Amino acid sequence: MSDRLLWRGDTLPATAGRIAVPSEVVKELDAVVATLNRDPLPLLLLRPEDFALKASHALMREVKRTIDNGPGFAIVDRLPVDRWPQDGAKAVWWLLASLVARPVAQKWDGTSIYDVTDLGKPPGNGVRPDVTNYDQNFHTDNSYNNAPPHYVGLFCVRTAMEGGVSGIVSFTTAHEEMRKRHPDLLQRLFQPFYFDRQREHAPDDVMTTHHPMFERQEDEGGGERLTARLSYFQVKNGYKLAGVDLDPEGKAAIEAFEAILNEPGLAARFHFEPGQIQLIDNRALGHKRTAFKDWPDAARKRLLIRLWLRDSGGRSYNG
Repeated sequence: MSDRLLWRGDTLPATAGRIAVPSEVVKELDAVVATLNRDPLPLLLLRPEDFALKASHALMREVKRTIDNGPGFAIVDRLPVDRWPQDGAKAVWWLLASLVARPVAQKWDGTSIYDVTDLGKPPGNGVRPDVTNYDQNFHTDNSYNNAPPHYVGLFCVRTAMEGGVSGIVSFTTAHEEMRKRHPDLLQRLFQPFYFDRQREHAPDDVMTTHHPMFERQEDEGGGERLTARLSYFQVKNGYKLAGVDLDPEGKAAIEAFEAILNEPGLAARFHFEPGQIQLIDNRALGHKRTAFKDWPDAARKRLLIRLWLRDSGGRSYNG
């Protein structure tokens, strides 16, 4: 497994993964917003090659290198989101993300850009935790699908009144801790679990998937790479939907791994600021955010814009 991913949040340098936005990029993106204000186009028709984005290409190449060859994440700091209309901000984000990999559908109906904001519902089957203000477990996005995204990107437009602290954690580090402390339980995580599909499927399709949380795959250099599809929340619901009891070894394994993921110091934590972008390798890192209290004014409510990126398979939700 890659040493570059063997990091802990409490020893990770504050500069790790952080990339500043050059002024040349801002000028290019201001021009994009001005062009689209004058001659609007639907978001799904936007392609980077249709705009003058030389500096933006260079920035996003650096971002991709940082994710793929560095700590598995990048925090891009920051874009002048306060001076763009929301449609302009979404267009800029779509174009920048497209320079990393293809945006793909995030819902079965084909929705390809997704507002992460509190809709006032409790989490449960058919209600994704990202549209609530509840505390989240560390997870990988779309863990219950056959083709999860390779990269997950979040663009911060507005922050909550309080709370909503973001966290990212290396599964490689957590795996090594699990191997040291619970070697008898580790292999259970490489065996199948039921996952709740969150009703993101055809009406007559099955409501669960059945697959491991961890897999070992060969990387481009011929070595071994650990990949994860992890969600404690979706596994608990998956077993309820399947009408099956989680076996004692499986329950012990996921509880032990959850405890490791949430140990103080293992994860890196930070407060999103408006205009910042977070991009992570969704196969290598888990992410979460704490519960939050939002502003009473709906126009100030916390809003992140999420994109899923994947160059393999199709663009549809099921890939």
